[in-house]
Amino acid sequence: MTLAAQGLDTGDTAWLLAATALVLLMTPGLALFYGGMVRTKSVLNMLMMSFVSIALVTVVWLAAGYSLAFGEDAGGGLIGGLDHLGMAGIGPDSVHGTVPTLLFATFQLTFAIITAALVSGAVADRTKFGAWLVLVPLWALLVYVPVAHWTWGPGGWILDGLGALDFAGGLPVEITSGASGLALCLVLGPRLGFGKDAMRPHNLPMVMLGAGLLWFGWFGFNAGSALGANGLAAAAFLNTLAAGCTGLLGWLFVEQRRDGHPTTLGAASGAVAGLVAITPSCGSVSLLGALVIGLTAGAVCSWAVGWKFRFGYDDSLDVVGVHLVGGVIGTLLIGVFAVEEMTGGVEGLLYGGGLAQLGKQLVAVAAVGAYAFAVTYGLAKLVDRVLGLRASEEQERTGLDLTVHAESAYDHGVLGHGAPVSSSVVPAARKVESQA
Repeated sequence: MTLAAQGLDTGDTAWLLAATALVLLMTPGLALFYGGMVRTKSVLNMLMMSFVSIALVTVVWLAAGYSLAFGEDAGGGLIGGLDHLGMAGIGPDSVHGTVPTLLFATFQLTFAIITAALVSGAVADRTKFGAWLVLVPLWALLVYVPVAHWTWGPGGWILDGLGALDFAGGLPVEITSGASGLALCLVLGPRLGFGKDAMRPHNLPMVMLGAGLLWFGWFGFNAGSALGANGLAAAAFLNTLAAGCTGLLGWLFVEQRRDGHPTTLGAASGAVAGLVAITPSCGSVSLLGALVIGLTAGAVCSWAVGWKFRFGYDDSLDVVGVHLVGGVIGTLLIGVFAVEEMTGGVEGLLYGGGLAQLGKQLVAVAAVGAYAFAVTYGLAKLVDRVLGLRASEEQERTGLDLTVHAESAYDHGVLGHGAPVSSSVVPAARKVESQA
């Protein structure tokens, strides 16, 4: 039987091919976003943590992740089966809905990739690269894959049992990455000088470029989750744009009132906060709901990023303050702003649906957050005991670029007006490289 005879739609397929490429682009965009936010001595290490996640998660997903996330439920709505290990039984003639199953699997893979990369921002500047190579595949299998099955997989307990809604990844992507980032922060401890030394972003144009690429890719992330070139994709697309805009404005408003200055970092962070919050809700709420959700996330997350100083956990690049908090806001507010014309039946509190859906969303948020935190904390403790999770004090002070990768993001061999570097600096740098 041909693909067309099985219900394949070429328009849907073309759109999902483009959306998959857009979502994959988000990880290099995230690398630039994070890379600009760290100090010069660990830029390349930050980029590498994102790029290596592409390779590691891809191998794990193709070997077992897809089968466990989207295979037929193996019982209790907790995990999928093993029928598709190594992508067995899925060929070019297999169709998922109106698109090739191989394309659907690849689209979902890009979600898993960026989720792992997101976690790295919480532990920037102080994580052993070798330990990260071990942690990522274990985390993808034990944390991301089960939550993806609960939320989207056939028979998953959140979708089919509880009835909570998540259109594009508030639970598996945003809340999971944020809760996992918090767990890793607590295991690793704060960076040297946290709360005392200035740890400002070293390259704000790079941050803005990364945020722009993330925003661009987010249209594939959210609108692509409609799995078709249709009206739902168009609505999710517009909601994504709207929430990103109000998120940016909400963050800047708080900055201006609190600090007296609207900043470029605030603009980039606010847009991301709005995009995070609309991710679970873009296929469930009206345009008005999207505007309010984005504005709420931008304003609240701009306050939440300061919690790390109050409570003493070093969330280096604000994964907890933006992705966990923003993901919780967007997932919960489905229970307030969901409209029947988007959901096909479910209505939120403001549209006559009562508190029932809000309660379901709250249960899902609490369960996913607790699970991701607990399992990640245990994994981090295990890796720390076996390999050591934190870089040495010397590596952290010198910078992970030179001590781990034997490279530097910027050539400091010539200082202002062509003046050569002091002869004493060059041997010292070479000594660090040779020790690395």
